[in-house]
Amino acid sequence: MNLKEWFEKGMAPQEYVSAMNKHQDNLVYVYKTFDLPDDQDFFKYLKDQNLSVLVITEDWCGDAMLNIPILLRICEAGNINARMLPRDEHPELMDQYLTNGSKSIPIFIFFNSDGEQKAVWGPRAPQLQELVDESRENLPSQDSPDFEEKQREMILFLTKAYRENNALWTEVYESLKRTLYK
Repeated sequence: MNLKEWFEKGMAPQEYVSAMNKHQDNLVYVYKTFDLPDDQDFFKYLKDQNLSVLVITEDWCGDAMLNIPILLRICEAGNINARMLPRDEHPELMDQYLTNGSKSIPIFIFFNSDGEQKAVWGPRAPQLQELVDESRENLPSQDSPDFEEKQREMILFLTKAYRENNALWTEVYESLKRTLYK
C-alpha cells in the first residue's frame, strides 16, 4: 500500500481522541494549553507544501500524548490533513518506520499530494530523548525485584513532565519545525 492508501484507512484526529482509553485527558490538556508560536512564515510554507501527515500511534503511549496535540496545532495552522493509525493493528506499516530496530511511536509521516514522502518525525524530540535516557539510566536491572515498581515510577514522572513542562512542549514544536521547514 502507498501512503495515500494508508492515509485513507486512518482515523480523523477527533475520532482518534474520542476513542482513546488512556491519556485522553492529558492529550486534550496539552492541546488546549499549548500556545502555538506566531510563526506565520513557517505556516505559509506548510500551506504551500500541501502536506498530509499519517500518524502511527497508540493511546497508551506517553510520547504520543505530548507530541500529537502539538502536531495537531501545527496541522491547523499549516493546513495539513492528519490521520491516525494504531501501530499494533498495522505491523506491516510500522515495520517500515522502525527507530533503531524498535517499534517506537508516535511516528509522523508527512507526504505531499502526489503521495511522495517528504519528512518523517518521531518518536520524540532530542531533548525529550535525553530526559527519557536519563530516566532509564536510573532504573535497576530488569531482573531486580523492584524493577517494575521503579519503571512505573519513571513512567509517572515522565507523564507528569510531559503534561506540565511547557519547555518540553516548545522543544517538540521546534523539533517538528526543524524537520518540516527545509
